[in-house]
Amino acid sequence: MKWIYGKQDFKTLERGQENCYLMTNGLGGFSSMTMTGSVTRNDHAFLMACTQAPNHRYNMVHRLKERLFTGAPEEENAYVLSSQEFADGTREEGFRYLSSFTYEDTPVWNFLVNGVEICKEAGMAQGANTAALSYRINNRSGRSCRLEITPFFQFVPKGSDMEKTQKLSRTGTKLESAGLTLYFRTNAFIMEVNEEECYHYSYDACDGRRETGRALANHVLTLDVAAGETGTLEIIYEMEPGTQNAQEIISGLKVYRKKLEEKCGLKSDIARFLVKSADQFISARESTGGKTILAGFPFFEDWGRDTMIALPGICIFTGQYETARQILRTFAVNERDGLMPNLFPEGGREPMYNTADAALLFINCVYLYYEASKDAVFVREMYPVMERIMERYKNGTGFGIHMDEDGLIQAGEGLAQVTWMDVRVGDILPTPRHGKPVEINAYWYNALRIMERFCELLHSKDPGYGVLAGKVKAVFCDKFWLEEKGCLKDLVSGTPADVQIRCNQIWAVSLPFTMLDRDKEKRVVETVFEKLYTPYGLRTLDMGDAQFHPFYGGPMLERDMAYHQGTVWAFPLGAYYLAYLKVHDLDIKAAETVRSQLEVLESAMREGCIGQLPEIYDGLNPVSSRGCFAQAWSVGELLRVYEKLERLQGGAQ
Repeated sequence: MKWIYGKQDFKTLERGQENCYLMTNGLGGFSSMTMTGSVTRNDHAFLMACTQAPNHRYNMVHRLKERLFTGAPEEENAYVLSSQEFADGTREEGFRYLSSFTYEDTPVWNFLVNGVEICKEAGMAQGANTAALSYRINNRSGRSCRLEITPFFQFVPKGSDMEKTQKLSRTGTKLESAGLTLYFRTNAFIMEVNEEECYHYSYDACDGRRETGRALANHVLTLDVAAGETGTLEIIYEMEPGTQNAQEIISGLKVYRKKLEEKCGLKSDIARFLVKSADQFISARESTGGKTILAGFPFFEDWGRDTMIALPGICIFTGQYETARQILRTFAVNERDGLMPNLFPEGGREPMYNTADAALLFINCVYLYYEASKDAVFVREMYPVMERIMERYKNGTGFGIHMDEDGLIQAGEGLAQVTWMDVRVGDILPTPRHGKPVEINAYWYNALRIMERFCELLHSKDPGYGVLAGKVKAVFCDKFWLEEKGCLKDLVSGTPADVQIRCNQIWAVSLPFTMLDRDKEKRVVETVFEKLYTPYGLRTLDMGDAQFHPFYGGPMLERDMAYHQGTVWAFPLGAYYLAYLKVHDLDIKAAETVRSQLEVLESAMREGCIGQLPEIYDGLNPVSSRGCFAQAWSVGELLRVYEKLERLQGGAQ
């Protein structure tokens, strides 16, 4: 599936900067700029390298200034092909010469300037901090032309700005600054320059982040093409000297992504593309020697909760079983007191365990992995870890997580937020959920039933998982059901927050093992649809609630206060569709309804990061993506829906 954008899509610089591309290297590094080639975030870069996978990321090649010169030197005409907003209010508007931008497996820009056609294509090597460019020039004019590329560099940690005193040196094709070294290879003529640029980051500005940044250039690359001739200018930037040329790197990325698409076995064009998008979140983790899942680009690292929610769609339902096993083993080794890491810090520090859901979702992942693979050997390997999780949840572990006398799980204490609605602003908890959260107890019941099944599978004595599950079910249905609203409480805490209508209840319907009868499950699904559903995600709070925030943006305080107070999140949409199919008994009509509603995802994938699904949208009117432009659990959860639909369709046939 190819995403095609024409001049109508970049009528103005602002329009052309709404969408960006993403290429990743499997190490945590990436390449991402807008479709006009500009940088609108301090996290945009042509080469964001990662020196220690997956989180030691450095903005190396920030952006590229591109100019075309036509005619003899004495009558030369200059055309700026690059686009960029600068801190002093000036602009480059090369998008006016941009005929099209396409993205399938690599980003491709096509320019047309007075009879000169230029096709620019980029690629990124897998498993290396290497980015390549190829400019194919077809000079159909009657005059000679010269293409000039000036790369601008930062050599700073991702999100940082260059120091005023920072210098950039070049020795041949070796660049050095701030203790970092970058190499480049090219067939172009190299000239020395000394330039500095200061940028305006329009996207960061609207989010209250740092609005400006600077970069340095110390060389220019040029290629001359005679009238009626063709030529190709190639550039490769890399942290370690390599041997592949630019076209080999670009072709290698295409082959790699095509294999992912072919292996998945899915038929839908959107689903097949999402499989390739899903793979962009998988990265090596040097500290564990295995694989991990990055939560989102460009901001996030690998987090336990996000991994456990994303893993089924990202790995299991795409057939990447070995990757799934590696990730689950990494978390199993790092289980402490029945909890799974929420964050793996670097530098030898201990992981952080402030999550009540990751451990229970770990058990769910092992179950979904077994259901797909029938790998009982792996279940046996993970069983002792799962036993410890259940034991510590029953008897108590950190962050106030313990089973109460009624069999339900209590979680959270003090300022520790342990559900996914975990924002804390100083001493303010915008969404305090201390008590018995609905989704945590849905995960708890699900885990009890899974462990009961695994005892049977492994011929192990059941220490009472099934009996306890029966108790939990009865108590849950009694304490959480709101008959007058036709839905579930968000938590049981004795506070007004209990009866807020939130999307967390959808997991009490969508999980493999659930507690409500079918009538109540249907009512939950209908209430969620009426109060929270949008085509791009579920609202985190009913619009009629006094605490509802319609917009997400501005300084961090404003953003955090809105983050879970109405903001639309894409990933719960997967659970909603799975729940909808379930309560309608997986019939053909329900599948057709879901398939029809999913059609709008194509427009979502055209906006923001092309081919990806974002983290969030505004709560009132979700028209523009916010937060991370590419989010792992958004992609993973919607992939599960597509996989379910295709299995249903196959069964019908």
